[in-house]
Amino acid sequence: MTVITDYIEEADVKQQPQLTAMYQILKKLLPEATEKMSYGMPAFHQDKDIVYFAAMKNHLGFYPTSTPIIQFEDDLEGRYKYSKGAIQFDYNKPLPEDLITKMVQFKLDEIQHK
Repeated sequence: MTVITDYIEEADVKQQPQLTAMYQILKKLLPEATEKMSYGMPAFHQDKDIVYFAAMKNHLGFYPTSTPIIQFEDDLEGRYKYSKGAIQFDYNKPLPEDLITKMVQFKLDEIQHK
């Protein structure tokens, strides 16, 4: 058990499939990252916090920080609700694994080259 799996198990049963899917995607993309809770949300940390996610009432919140959102705004526009630092994924739709992958890889590259 990790703090993230505990968080998922404590979430509403209807939210757990998406939370588990997000966790598995991020775990695969970030095998060297440390898993932790930060700001009350599951987070993956590797030199810096890379990405957060959280169970919200009506959506899964994905927080890759602002630069990946700016970089991939064309992919988000018209498909997802988003703001400067957050993207909302509908619990009733499959997660966009390709987009999540691109954003995480962009953020990781950004951290490693700063």
